[in-house]
Amino acid sequence: MKEPYLFDEFFASKQEESVSPFLTPKSRPWGRNLSLKSGAAAAFFLSLAFSLSFTHPPMSYLFLSLVYFLSGVPALIASLNDLKNLEINIDVLMTLAAFLAVAIDSSLEGALLLVLFELSHGMEETVSRKARSALHNLNHIAPKFAHVVEDDGASYEKAVREIEIGMKLLIKNGEIAPLDGIVIDGSSSVNLVHLTGESIPVPKHKGDVLPAGAKNLESALIITVNRTSSDSTLTRIIQLITQASEAKPRLQRWLDQFGKKYATSIIALTFFFALALPLLFSITYFGPEGSIYRSLAFLIAASPCALIIATPTAYLSAISATARKGILLKGGITLDALASCKIIALDKTGTLTTGKLQCTSIEPLEPGPFSTQDALSIAFGLERQAVHPIATAICEHAQALKCKSAPISSFKAIPGSGIEGAYQNHSVAIGLPEYIASKLPPHLASKVQHWTKSQSGQVLAVLLIGPQIFFFRFTDEIRPNAKSLIQTLKKKNGLRP
Repeated sequence: MKEPYLFDEFFASKQEESVSPFLTPKSRPWGRNLSLKSGAAAAFFLSLAFSLSFTHPPMSYLFLSLVYFLSGVPALIASLNDLKNLEINIDVLMTLAAFLAVAIDSSLEGALLLVLFELSHGMEETVSRKARSALHNLNHIAPKFAHVVEDDGASYEKAVREIEIGMKLLIKNGEIAPLDGIVIDGSSSVNLVHLTGESIPVPKHKGDVLPAGAKNLESALIITVNRTSSDSTLTRIIQLITQASEAKPRLQRWLDQFGKKYATSIIALTFFFALALPLLFSITYFGPEGSIYRSLAFLIAASPCALIIATPTAYLSAISATARKGILLKGGITLDALASCKIIALDKTGTLTTGKLQCTSIEPLEPGPFSTQDALSIAFGLERQAVHPIATAICEHAQALKCKSAPISSFKAIPGSGIEGAYQNHSVAIGLPEYIASKLPPHLASKVQHWTKSQSGQVLAVLLIGPQIFFFRFTDEIRPNAKSLIQTLKKKNGLRP
């Protein structure tokens, strides 16, 4: 029986609240951008309160209380936490001014401060939501349980957080590696797209390192764990993304530093005016003309609501503008970097290319009885039932050329290496160059190895038909507008991609 989710585990992950496992599917949409929704609702009630203040004051006070509840309670809780940590900032100043406005019969002005305060925080959360979504995706692919293998071969399910270094895990076909480890039994191909960005499967054999998050595509693997869940590859990636999401833009960092000094100064001046004005000018403490009234009015007027809401609004509008053009930024700090950027490094797969392989050529090593058309037909017959980017590329190439699949018998898949079979009394095989070379005489194996080295950096496959060898070359499909993009970057602002 699987163990339930733990509250502390979820909240420690810093995932977006709307993906909490404790929420029902119907209630999840309410959790998205909750602060921004609360601020918008408070703004609506504030407008009603202002409109009714001239005709129906009791109703105005009712809507005003809703504003203070929706925007005031979260602000008050956050400010109390700041004060508990002996930290005075603009947030504390705004909250103090908003609630003290009630004391001088300026509830509407105080409510306006709270609404602007809540909208500002809501927009800040929206700016950083993309990074939290990335965290959610990584936490989603990370398995919570793993199959532990005992020395006698028996296996059982255990929570990943309880697995220790040295334990053996079984990674079945189609499963994701829950922890980092060393392969001690089995051979397969794994997808490492979350680490390398490349969707081309990587063969894994005995003795190879298997990182957490790798998806097993073929046969089962048994690994020995060499990192716990707190130190796994996925955990370190999540920590890096968390650091990036928590990094504030340069202007925001400056405002935070300025805000602490500003808030402290304004609060100190407020107390000074309240206590010193009667002594200096012989006015009363209380009443509409008293020093306390004047000092509270100064506190409200000095609250930098425009400054607080301007910064997240500017960054949010810039991020929204880039999103409409298909560019997703992980936060405002990226905009700071782009402002002074002179060199751009572009990820190939999925950026300049589509990430989809295309078969570009079929070449025989030496002339023989079989043509390239025969080679494509036999390769089609071998690969049509395989789940692999190279197999998909061969099948699509054959279908585009209207090439029929050759009848293959004695079909046998070699996980992480290739596929074998028989065609018209000839043994046939297709797979990695190293795998095919291991099945050849030394003089032919050296030719295959030499050809492979000469094609460094390309995706290759080798087909063996009896004694005849064919080389398949693949390329990643380039996006149609990639060339024009590179030319535009070179022309603008002296950028060097």
